Amino acid sequence: MKSVLIVLVVAVLFLFSCNNADKNPDVSNIRINLSTERFEKKLFDTSAPSLLAYLQRLETSNPSFTATYLKTILNADPQWPADTTATFVNGFVKAFRPVYDSAEKIFNDFSPYEEEIGKGLQYVKYYFPAYKVPEKIITYIGPLDGYGDIISEQGFLIGLHHHLGRNYSLYKTEMVREVYPDYISDRFEPAYIVVNCMKNLVNDIYPEKESDKPLINQMIEKGKRLYILSRFLPNTDDYKLMGYTETQMKDCYKHEAAIWDMFIKNSYLQTTDKNISKNFIDEGPKTQELGEGAPGNIGSFAGWQIIKKYMQTNPATTLQQLISLDEERILQEAKYKP
Repeated sequence: MKSVLIVLVVAVLFLFSCNNADKNPDVSNIRINLSTERFEKKLFDTSAPSLLAYLQRLETSNPSFTATYLKTILNADPQWPADTTATFVNGFVKAFRPVYDSAEKIFNDFSPYEEEIGKGLQYVKYYFPAYKVPEKIITYIGPLDGYGDIISEQGFLIGLHHHLGRNYSLYKTEMVREVYPDYISDRFEPAYIVVNCMKNLVNDIYPEKESDKPLINQMIEKGKRLYILSRFLPNTDDYKLMGYTETQMKDCYKHEAAIWDMFIKNSYLQTTDKNISKNFIDEGPKTQELGEGAPGNIGSFAGWQIIKKYMQTNPATTLQQLISLDEERILQEAKYKP
């Protein structure tokens, strides 16, 4: 009887430690300085007497981003004369007025997104106190087949043209689909603004690198990033962090054992063949080995579950320590067997 009680006490303590590890830290006292500049409102302002004069004013108010916007986002040649650039930008403004109008209806008040991003930055500072977090958000409208959400020296650059809702008609054009197929544009929702910002931060803190390591090591590295992202956004649904639909996420958890078994039975874990690896850790519409309904990037999902298991059994591990941990050690100590 005494031994049974001891087992129960140990089990309770273990469960408590796991729950304690998952408990969100109090970040309310961490101060964040964050402001938002609505660049697209200035660019599409019809009150300017001439676009050339207005571009000059833009360059005066925010020269760094204006230069980035013209050269990188609109692909304007820096060697063009000023009037040629003005004509080029004027053509873009006229053509993309409907996109701007749609964005205005959805994002006339951007403060809720700024607040959510600010909350995420509090968690970033909690886990990585020395990391210099961005202090500015700049929203903009760009080509639909071009850049979206970026992190740069200027701060978070948020392309509102990529957040107009998955059913936005222009996302279904051939031009956009060639760059952003449906399984990606399905995430062109307002809710992904904060997720994308925090993903960009994770990749800035823990940059992705070309790797010749076995697939399992790459899976665990991807899992580390997803776990860190989940700590920065502890109240965000897993399916949004993965970029899946809610149904896809539920099915992955339901068939977690079958997913892991697929890697084991096919001896994929130790492969270094990039043609195989990319099928499991890159974006894709499906995982063919698991059937038509299985989403892509399934290796990252499995890697995330391994990291969760490791952190449950090693709750004292900090996120900074997690980044540096050897993947083989994580795999061995996690004892992941769904």
